[in-house]
Amino acid sequence: MPTKRATLPPGLIVRTGKFVWNTLWHTMMSQMAPRSQSGAYVRPQSEFRGREISAEPDRYRLIVGMSCPWAHRTLVTRVLKGLEDAVGVTTVYPSTNEGRWLFEGHQSEIPADCRSLPDFYSHCHPGYKGRATVPVLWDSQTQTIVNNESAEIIELLNSEFDHLATGPDLYPEALRPQIDQLNDRIYATVNNGVYRCGFAQTQPAYDQAVGKLFATLDQLDDALANQRYLCGRDLTLADVRLFTTLIRFDVAYHGIFKCDRRRIADYPHLSGYLRDLYQLPGIADTCDIDAVKRDYYGNLFPLNPGGIIPTGPGWERLKEPHNRENL
Repeated sequence: MPTKRATLPPGLIVRTGKFVWNTLWHTMMSQMAPRSQSGAYVRPQSEFRGREISAEPDRYRLIVGMSCPWAHRTLVTRVLKGLEDAVGVTTVYPSTNEGRWLFEGHQSEIPADCRSLPDFYSHCHPGYKGRATVPVLWDSQTQTIVNNESAEIIELLNSEFDHLATGPDLYPEALRPQIDQLNDRIYATVNNGVYRCGFAQTQPAYDQAVGKLFATLDQLDDALANQRYLCGRDLTLADVRLFTTLIRFDVAYHGIFKCDRRRIADYPHLSGYLRDLYQLPGIADTCDIDAVKRDYYGNLFPLNPGGIIPTGPGWERLKEPHNRENL
């Protein structure tokens, strides 16, 4: 007569599995997303904050990742200012296995010994051991990183490169108090707010972040009912900073970051505003939906261990009429 094989109780298996996974998850998240005692995501500060620019054609380059919203700001500003011929672009991509940005093949403008972005930071600043992030504003003449804070880089592109530009002033003196006020609120609750939702490590931290995110989106939708842009009829850096988060919202943040109370497509005015910005000359060329989906769903392992990339939605609807010209 066959003996009965002993088995572990299902409850014990489940509890053990949850304990092991939760321990590993918190360990990985602590490396990827620093947190406060309450479990809220705390974004590290950028370390290169130079503002001394001697703008000359072909001297400065932007180093960007196409999926990164912070780097995307610099690409949008470059196009709106008409600086494509004056400021070059070098792209990197995030490696799933190495956990760092890598240069795409051999790029002659980058030092030959730089395979990754940490290599590049160390080449430019020997002994540097900090975070290697995008975007980077690089001075190819002095071989130094000028700035790696996106909010400051777009201001520099707007002001210090203005004599090389063909586009409008995106940070006019008269509107700066309004722009700054908008930027502070949108950064805290929307630009960084989506990350505070996705990288929250406790339920209260998530609940607080998602509540503030959608409260701001509701307010912005109401404000855009009667004006074309955030500051009225003038396109500004505030619109640039909001755009790069909005365009990723439905395809990435709504799903992987649990920002699922509403889609941008569900907001009548924000969705039209997004289509309006997307259809400005040259802007669509700065947008790479394949990179966004691949890098958010494929590289954020703790949030999507299976690495499965969803098929939709796409950006086809962004080509539809927005009817905001007369606001």
